[in-house]
Amino acid sequence: MAQAGGSNSGNSGGGNKKPEEVQPHPVKEQLPGIQYCVNSPPPWPEAVLLGFQHYVLTLGITTLIPSLIVPQMGGDDGEKARVIQTLLFVSGLNTLLQSLFGTRLPAVVAGSYSYVIPTTSIVLARRYQGLADPHERFIETMRGIQGALIAAAGFQMLMGFLGIWRNAVRFLSPLSVVPYVTFTGFGLYHLGFPMVAKCVEVGLPGLLVMVFISQASNQVLYLLKRPIWDRFAVLFSVGIAWLYAQLLTSSGVYSNKPAMTEISCRTDRTGLFTAAPWIYIPYPFQWGRPTFHAGEAFAMIAASFVSLFESTGTFFATARYGSATPVPPSVVSRGAGWLGIGALLNGMFGAVTGASASVENAGLLALTRVGSRRVIQISAGFMLFFSVFGKFGAIFASIPLPIVAALYCVFFGYVSSAGFGFLQFCNLNSFRTKFILGFSFFMGISVPQYFREYYHGGLRSGLVRTSSGLFGDIVIVIFMSHTTVAALVALILDCSLSRETDATRKDTGLHWWEKFSIYSSDVRNDEFYGLPCRLNNLFPTL
Repeated sequence: MAQAGGSNSGNSGGGNKKPEEVQPHPVKEQLPGIQYCVNSPPPWPEAVLLGFQHYVLTLGITTLIPSLIVPQMGGDDGEKARVIQTLLFVSGLNTLLQSLFGTRLPAVVAGSYSYVIPTTSIVLARRYQGLADPHERFIETMRGIQGALIAAAGFQMLMGFLGIWRNAVRFLSPLSVVPYVTFTGFGLYHLGFPMVAKCVEVGLPGLLVMVFISQASNQVLYLLKRPIWDRFAVLFSVGIAWLYAQLLTSSGVYSNKPAMTEISCRTDRTGLFTAAPWIYIPYPFQWGRPTFHAGEAFAMIAASFVSLFESTGTFFATARYGSATPVPPSVVSRGAGWLGIGALLNGMFGAVTGASASVENAGLLALTRVGSRRVIQISAGFMLFFSVFGKFGAIFASIPLPIVAALYCVFFGYVSSAGFGFLQFCNLNSFRTKFILGFSFFMGISVPQYFREYYHGGLRSGLVRTSSGLFGDIVIVIFMSHTTVAALVALILDCSLSRETDATRKDTGLHWWEKFSIYSSDVRNDEFYGLPCRLNNLFPTL
């Protein structure tokens, strides 16, 4: 101890200077190591391949949601194929609109899993169960879903374009953003390994190949002195796992297996290639005039509210992995408004679900270290092309879902780690910080688990026991969302537990965060999020 004291006094020259604080890892407002940021596109050949990777990743949720819902509506393989093409078509349109006029981040806008519960309630409504003809039941159910989606789209547009969502996002701090963004990835765990395990002999090798190629291949497979293997890990791993699944299918391993095993494992059981038309151009109201039901509309609005939470968390992760500054609240609100326009398009075209920012595609930005806006716009072009030429798109849509779920295990983890990155701006030695983080994380896991058990029939009594099924759906949709619960708990606690003091503001990172809360306070905002001059007159950033 005496030797240490002498050393300190010697270093300070005998004066009263305090020893300099050691900070091993300096705070970074923009994530370093990104090779191509939001507005710096890679060369065209590389950009096209990267855009195709994003398209392949989008196929997972695009195929999954209609495959779950359309058979319950009475639709056959042909109708399922057309709904998938429609969802892919509007996803391409929505991605272009979001990248041009919304947040202008490299965010893919695809179908949202948040809408599955209210959509399923509409499908199971009594007025449709009496229809004997399956095709008629499909058409009438689709018209009811369209009406509910259009109502939900109006809610999202009001929240975004009127600035209501902007005023809510302004209360966020780095501390409350941590569980918010983290659960944007963690909250989708049921689309990860549980789906891999539905065909473990295909999904698990796909997961291992993906981890090896993306993380260890550059040390073993050194090619052209460029990051080839990890940058295009999706194409390599999907190709290898898909070929392996094809070999298992062709060798008769799945002959005489249960139907669910064949659907999950075989490469020839989706029925999409034979049912998909060669050329099909989706158009508004192709299924007929939408019908409206007040209760169903409110349940769908609850799902759109959850979608806003999850998309906002994805926007923060996308900005981080695009090496941009944190998204200003006005830009988040503008993006929410354009998500509402996306949901309106989904409702008009009949896509059975609303729109939200894709979590898995945000994770792919981290893997490739390419956060370019142009790459995402190219992927939107692939979506539009393959949605029109259905046979070609059906080839890629026949990839077994366990292989896609293996990719989700990696990309959802990347998005969650983007949330942990905001801890660098917080004081982790503060007991207030520890309580808010620990409590919001625990409640973000525990509360949705209770409502999930209730929804699936595990609980026969509880907090949401009600004679109104639609009101129960509203409560369940909101509180089954891990992102919504964790974000609300963290935000309420952060705003209510002594936030006004200088020490508390520093502990939560507000002293650093405030300069990003106003669009004009940082010149980089125009670089990353600014609209062209003529568009600024139509959609001003307030």
